[in-house]
Amino acid sequence: MGVVERIWVAFAALNGAIAVGAGAYASHGLAGDPRAQDLFRLAGQYQMWHALALVGLVVLARRAGGPARLALRAAGWLFVTGILLFSGTLYALALSGPLAIAMTAPLGGTAFMLGWVVVALAALVFGGRFFEDR
Repeated sequence: MGVVERIWVAFAALNGAIAVGAGAYASHGLAGDPRAQDLFRLAGQYQMWHALALVGLVVLARRAGGPARLALRAAGWLFVTGILLFSGTLYALALSGPLAIAMTAPLGGTAFMLGWVVVALAALVFGGRFFEDR
């Protein structure tokens, strides 16, 4: 496994742990604030799904060759960006209220969507070469 793939797996694992902790904190630590609970839960859900998606990309990238591998790596970096911007902003909003950085959440959401589009393009554009025998 290459350095990038190891970083993604470690990042995914840590983000999975953070997402679980965020869910617990939303239920117990933010019990008196329904808006903060909703923001925390939403951030945790997106964080967990994209942490799992990163692990899936590692599996795909290890089997993909050439341009497909590069596309999957780009998708991975988009997912990392999305986790940091989208989930991070929602956590901050839940804990602090309105912030000047609130507009970074849509950028993170856009990064998530672009990541998924890049995965689809990698599968469709590179067709039969998507999974090479390794």
